[in-house]
Amino acid sequence: MTISDTTSIRRPRVAETADDIIDAAHALLGGIGAGAAARERNRQLPYEQIRQLADAGVGALRVPADHDGPGATIVRTIEFVIALSAADSNVAQAIRPHFGMVEGIISGTSHHEASRWYPHILSGDLFGIAHGEVGSAHADIRTRYTVDGNGFRVTGEKYYSTGCLFADWLRISAKGDDGETRWFVVPRDREGVEVIDDWDGSGQRLTASGSTRLTDVWVDSDEIVERNAPTGERSHVLTFQQLYLAAIEAGIAKNALADAEWFTVHRARPIVHSTADSATSDPYVRHAVGEIAARAYAAESSVLRAAGTLDAATGPGATGEHKVEAVVDVAKAQYVAIESALKAAELLFDVGGGSITARDLNYDRHWRNARTVANHNPRAHKAGVIGDHVLTGAEPPVSGLF
Repeated sequence: MTISDTTSIRRPRVAETADDIIDAAHALLGGIGAGAAARERNRQLPYEQIRQLADAGVGALRVPADHDGPGATIVRTIEFVIALSAADSNVAQAIRPHFGMVEGIISGTSHHEASRWYPHILSGDLFGIAHGEVGSAHADIRTRYTVDGNGFRVTGEKYYSTGCLFADWLRISAKGDDGETRWFVVPRDREGVEVIDDWDGSGQRLTASGSTRLTDVWVDSDEIVERNAPTGERSHVLTFQQLYLAAIEAGIAKNALADAEWFTVHRARPIVHSTADSATSDPYVRHAVGEIAARAYAAESSVLRAAGTLDAATGPGATGEHKVEAVVDVAKAQYVAIESALKAAELLFDVGGGSITARDLNYDRHWRNARTVANHNPRAHKAGVIGDHVLTGAEPPVSGLF
C-alpha cells in the first residue's frame, strides 16, 4: 500500500472548530490523569488514552482551514499540550512526532503531499517517527536504503522511535550510498518493520521511544516525503518541536503542583516540632507549595509567550528576523520551563514526610520525566546561545535543537 491509497482512511471527519476539538479533548483529561501514576508504575502503555485523543480530533488541530481543518493557532495548540502534559506527560510526548509531521506539511510547498496526508490526519490517523540512532556521532544516519526498481529497500535499526507503537504511520530516515538522507512514510504494519518497547530511560517510560528494526523494507518512490526545509535553512517546524518540549515541562510543573496541593490537604501531617495544627497552616509547607505554584506559572507563561512569537513568525508578512526572534524566545522558554519543572518536582517532597515517597503515589515520576525531557537538549547550550544573541546579535544555530 502506498500513501496515495485512501482505503486506510478511518472515516471522514465533519468540519469542527478548534474549540470543539479542545473541549472534547479536555473532557478526556481527567480520566487520562487519574491513571497516569499507575500506568507508569505497571508499565502499561497508554494505547487507549492516545486513541481517545486521536478520535477526538487532537491530531488534526493544526490542519489549515483551507484543507477542511480547524486551523488552530500555535498558542491554542500549545495551551492544550500543557494541559495534556499536566495529566500525563508520557501521552503528550508520545504524540509529539505526529504534531511535527503536521507542522512539516504546513510549512511545505507540496500541495500534492498535503492532499495525500490531510485526509488521513483529519480521520484520526497518527504518525510516529524513527530517526535517531545509538552510537552515531553528530546525528549520523546508518540506516541504509538501496534503489530497487521504482522504489527502495531499507535496512537498519533506530533506537529513538517515539510514539511509533501508537502510530498508524511511521516517518523514517535512511541514507543512500551517495550519502543523501531521505525521509519516507510507511504503514506501521509494513512487512519488515518491527517496533519494540525496549525504551529503558529513567523517565517518560511509556512514550514507546524504543527500537524500530527495518529488515529489507520496501518503500515505494511515492512514499518519499520532502524535508521540512533544505539543509542549512531555518525551519519553524524545528522551533515548534522545541516549544512542544517546553510545553511538556510546563505541564509537568503543573502536575507537581496539583499533587502537592492534594497531598497537603488530604494526607500530610505537621511534623512533631511544628507549631501548626495542620499541614495547610504550616508556613514551611505553604512556602513550598507557593514556590511550586510560582514556578509552574512562570513555566506556562513563558511557553505561551514564546508560542505567540512563533505564531507571528509564521503569519503573513513574517521575515527571517521574526523567525530568529521566535527561536530565541523558545530557547528562553525552554530554559525557564526546564528549571521550573525540575525544581517543582523536587519541592513536592517538602510538603510531606516519609509517606510522600510511597511507591503507590509514584511522585518521583515528575522529576524523572522532567529530567528525561530536559536531556533532549542541554539547557546550558540554550543559555549560551541566548547570551550570544543578546550580547552580539548572533543568530541561533540552524539545527534540530533550535
